[in-house]
Amino acid sequence: MCGISGYIKNEALSNKEQDLLWQSVKQIKHRGPDAQQVEIINNVGLAHARLSIIDTSAQANQPFYSDDKQFVIVFNGEIYNYQELKDDLLLKGYSFRTNSDTEVLLSMYMEYGKECLNKLDGFFAFAVFNKNDNSLFLARDRFGIKPLFYSIQKNSFTFSSELQGIMPLLSSKNIDRISLFIYLQLNYIPAPNTILQEVKKLLPGHYIYVKNTLTPNDIEIEQYYSLDVPKGKTIVTNAANYKHAQQILKDLLHQSVKKRLIADVPVGAFLSGGIDSSIIATIASKYHKNLQTFSVGYSDNPFFDETSYAELVANKIGSQHHTLKLSTADLTTGAKEVLDAIDEPFADSSEIAVYLLTKFTRKKITVALSGDGADEIFSGYHKHKAEYLVRNPGLQDKFIQWGYPIWKALPKSRNGKWNNLNRQLYKFSLGMHLPHKERYWRWASIQPEEFANYLIKEPIRFNNPQRLTDDAHEYKKRKSFLLKPLTKENDFSRVLLTDLHLILPNDMLTKVDMMSMANSLEVRVPFLQHRIVEFAFSLPTAFKINRNIKKKILQDTFRDELPEELYNRPKKGFEVPLNTILTEGLKDYLDIYFSKEFIVKQNIFNPQAIQYLIEKLNSPNPEDTPATVWAILIFNFWWKKNFQE
Repeated sequence: MCGISGYIKNEALSNKEQDLLWQSVKQIKHRGPDAQQVEIINNVGLAHARLSIIDTSAQANQPFYSDDKQFVIVFNGEIYNYQELKDDLLLKGYSFRTNSDTEVLLSMYMEYGKECLNKLDGFFAFAVFNKNDNSLFLARDRFGIKPLFYSIQKNSFTFSSELQGIMPLLSSKNIDRISLFIYLQLNYIPAPNTILQEVKKLLPGHYIYVKNTLTPNDIEIEQYYSLDVPKGKTIVTNAANYKHAQQILKDLLHQSVKKRLIADVPVGAFLSGGIDSSIIATIASKYHKNLQTFSVGYSDNPFFDETSYAELVANKIGSQHHTLKLSTADLTTGAKEVLDAIDEPFADSSEIAVYLLTKFTRKKITVALSGDGADEIFSGYHKHKAEYLVRNPGLQDKFIQWGYPIWKALPKSRNGKWNNLNRQLYKFSLGMHLPHKERYWRWASIQPEEFANYLIKEPIRFNNPQRLTDDAHEYKKRKSFLLKPLTKENDFSRVLLTDLHLILPNDMLTKVDMMSMANSLEVRVPFLQHRIVEFAFSLPTAFKINRNIKKKILQDTFRDELPEELYNRPKKGFEVPLNTILTEGLKDYLDIYFSKEFIVKQNIFNPQAIQYLIEKLNSPNPEDTPATVWAILIFNFWWKKNFQE
């Protein structure tokens, strides 16, 4: 795992621009603490920060040149089938001076061009400069496991693994109002947009080809991979087919995990106590002797603690298990470190636990396997069950729908069992009254559009649907793009496909990459091997979810290998006691970043709305206010660092 940056102009780079490229690589050094290098080739500058995983010798450092010096690559990621690809290239006459996947990837591009992308099994963001025609080629992996930011400016093109890596190379920077509005709803900013008007994220499964003259017509952005829901049922729903599908799934997962254990540094696995990470750790233990596993729990908040389940799995598979128990003081310290580590404003609060877990894990190993991706492709979220029940309602579900005024009136928060249940019943009953696209958006959001608009000092005006303002029109356009996969109301698989495009890369994978890379830890995700994802989407809905069970085929396939206790417990997200962290641990931060003086001087948020949030946060019925307070705290901290300091 590494960090990459680059800069291409239609004229030679100045000494100042070369210095800025060094500043860029310095900003992303945490992604690659082992080696940093900048290379200037004609009008192109390429920078790399290396975390050595495969072939840790200096010979494999980057930027990496081809033997004839005509091609040079910077690469972030891992190619798991690089040995098979290397064998193919050897037959074609290629020779290799390293044992790295970087050299194989560069040779694949030299041999196949953009067609090489469909031959890769791995996760990646990379750039190849071709001196022969002065062109630059960039690509991002199929599902967006690795990030890639870019900016098209007058007479130049810049890119980096992180927003903070690209910012030194920008001639200007302005907040994108629509991105902020969406951030206040979702707590993250979906690709292709970022918090800055001048910068974009390359969408998963896309590439960019930059020709030598850098005119708008010379920058080509294309999709090379797309996953769609098969038309009609490809597998008949019966017991024989279900059993056969289980065997295929097991074989695919074993192959994926086995490949993702390949490294020249220590490898382990996260173990949360949930089904997904337990499956990955169980399989990994069969191929990796003395596997080390890692979990995190909360000593002051037993409601959020799941370490006992992780220990059951660790005992069963015989792993060397390490448990990190966090007090409220630990979480507060972690939250402050997360504020410093945030690249682009991102406020999924479980990032605090992920940050501390990856920091703890990095003391023992360099690579960790995780269970990310299973919920999105096998129907693992509460909202998936809720959507299924909306489409297949029983008497109980109709009662919940009729009880909407009751759930609305009751106290709601994530802090305890009953308040959390009320919160879920309220969101479920609200969603039952909405059209399917609006229901999806509302269930994906922390706050509704109306409240997000209230938070902004200059709200987006939706008053006249016939004559939307430019901002309102742009917001509708972006929202429509994000919900584009959700075409057929009666096709449940399209809910999962929308998750795969929206939530997985922009929330879950962003969180894992940002927090793990802050601690120089590589995290690999076996569930997102593309053949597994494609297989999951070929299955009928009945194989994945019904009224009584989520991730049905995943649970059933590994039931004999996991402790029974894992099946007799409610699913919890990877949550932290955020209300406690904010009101007890970060009160001094709120006093600064939510003060009237700060808000008025900043001139972005509505002072009355900010005051309301603080009052709501400290009330007996905070609802989802802690998540929004955390989001604004992160934004304000980031804004001060990048626009005031």
